This record gives sequence, C-alpha cells and structure tokens, in this order.
Amino acid sequence: MKLINLTPHPVRIYVGDQAVVDQRPDGPMARCAETRQDAGTVTVDGHEIPVSVVGFGAVTGLPDPQPGVLYVVSRATAEAVPDRDDVVYPDGQ
Repeated sequence: MKLINLTPHPVRIYVGDQAVVDQRPDGPMARCAETRQDAGTVTVDGHEIPVSVVGFGAVTGLPDPQPGVLYVVSRATAEAVPDRDDVVYPDGQ
C-alpha cells in the first residue's frame, strides 16, 4: 500500500518506539471548505452572542481513487467524503 500525504505536516507511523513510515507532504493539500449558517443568537449575561451552524463544503485537491493508494488528509476533509475508503487521517500520537 502506498501513502500519499496531502496534509501540510509530516506523517510518522510508529511500531513501538521505531518510526516505520516518515512521510513528508506530497504536494498540494486536500482541503475541505466550511459552510456557515446563521442560527440566531443566545443571550449570555445580558449580551447577545451570535450562533452559527458549521458544516462541510466542497473538497478540493483530492485526487481520484487509485488502486493500492491511501490518501492522508485532515480529519475534516476525510469526514467530508464518507464514501471514499481510500482516504484516512492521522489519529493520536
């Protein structure tokens, strides 16, 4: 399996104390736009505070699936394409 890192950060995978993968970013980042909708206001200590509903928008920079390839992206980007089983995100340290 080949990893393609579409994040701006190196990705390191460890087995025990040894890094077995040290993947630098492979090019432009895959990104997910955010959408925001006004959800009114709430009053806190006499102050009106605006509230928004934030969701996922369009994903850009994510190549089409390729056999034997996993794309490493941000969590927000991965969650915006739940139908893609070739998209993963780092979790934990």
